[in-house]
Amino acid sequence: MKKLRSALVMLGLFLFIGYSSNAQELIIKARPPMPRIERPAPPSPRHVWVGEEWEPRGGTYVFAGGHWVEPPRPGVVWIPDHWKRRPHGEVWIRGHWRR
Repeated sequence: MKKLRSALVMLGLFLFIGYSSNAQELIIKARPPMPRIERPAPPSPRHVWVGEEWEPRGGTYVFAGGHWVEPPRPGVVWIPDHWKRRPHGEVWIRGHWRR
């Protein structure tokens, strides 16, 4: 079932990809469907869930899944990844740590 879901996600990505004039961003016409993810238990109370991510690879976005991480230093918070509108579609903005 997971392989089928992954294949459908990839097919959707290939069908809806568009390129930006700015080589730094990969703009897509429609968001790919989000696979259903079962979040495992955290390894410790300090760990933070870094949500499901999309990585630009080979002219498309590939689902990379989510994972637990320990903050790099005290006092930082995780700013989640998100889709951001652009004039001709959307682009994936990676999450990051912020003080």
